[in-house]
Amino acid sequence: MEKPFILINLKTYTEGTGQRAHNIAGAAQQVAEESGVPIGIAPSYMNLHPLSMHYSLPVYAQHVDGAEPGARTGHVTAEAIRQAGATGSLVNHSERRITLAEIDAAVRALRETGLISVVCSNNVSTSAAAAALNPDYVAIEPPELIGGTVSVSQANPEIITGTVKAVHAVNPGVKILTGAGIHSGECIKIASDLGTHGVLLASSVVKAKAPIAVLRDLVSKI
Repeated sequence: MEKPFILINLKTYTEGTGQRAHNIAGAAQQVAEESGVPIGIAPSYMNLHPLSMHYSLPVYAQHVDGAEPGARTGHVTAEAIRQAGATGSLVNHSERRITLAEIDAAVRALRETGLISVVCSNNVSTSAAAAALNPDYVAIEPPELIGGTVSVSQANPEIITGTVKAVHAVNPGVKILTGAGIHSGECIKIASDLGTHGVLLASSVVKAKAPIAVLRDLVSKI
C-alpha cells in the first residue's frame, strides 16, 4: 500500500525561518530516507528556492494566487513558485482564506503549470465543494484544533470519515489529508485507518526542540 504523505507547514514561525528551516528540512529528509515515508515541507516564500536547491524533499508554497503573470503587483503566481522550485502549493489554508472563485483559479493555475494543489477545508461540505474543483488533495482541518495537542483524528474522527465519503462521492481521484493537532505516530495511524492519504501538520514539528525525534515518532507506526 502507498505510505501516508506527511506535509509540514512551517507557517511564519520564527522556528521555521532561515537556518532553522534548513534544520527542519534536513531532519525531514533524513527521516524520509530512513523510513521510506514521503515527507514534504511548506516554507515561507523566502525559503522556497533555498530549500528546493538543498534538499530532495518536495517543497510547497503556503499560498498561490490564480493570477496569470503580468501587471499584478503583489500577487504570487503559479509560474513564479514553479521557477522557485516548488512542487505545489497549499490553497485556502485557514490562516489564508480565499473565495471559492479564487480557489478555483488557484487550482487551475497550479494544474496548468504542472504543480500539485492541496486545498484546505474546515468541514465536510466545504471539502466536497473543494473536491468538485479537481485538486490533487483536499486537507480537512477543523480550525479550533489547529496548533493544539489534541488531534482531529482523536477529537473528531467523524469529520474525517465524513470528508472521505463526501470527497470520494464527488471525485474519487482526489486524495485526502487530515490536519489540526497531529503530533504523533498514533495520530497518523488513526487518520490512515479512517481512509486518508496523509497529514498536514505544523507546530508539533516546527516548534519542537528536536524535530527529528518528533518526525521519527510520526513515522513509527506507518
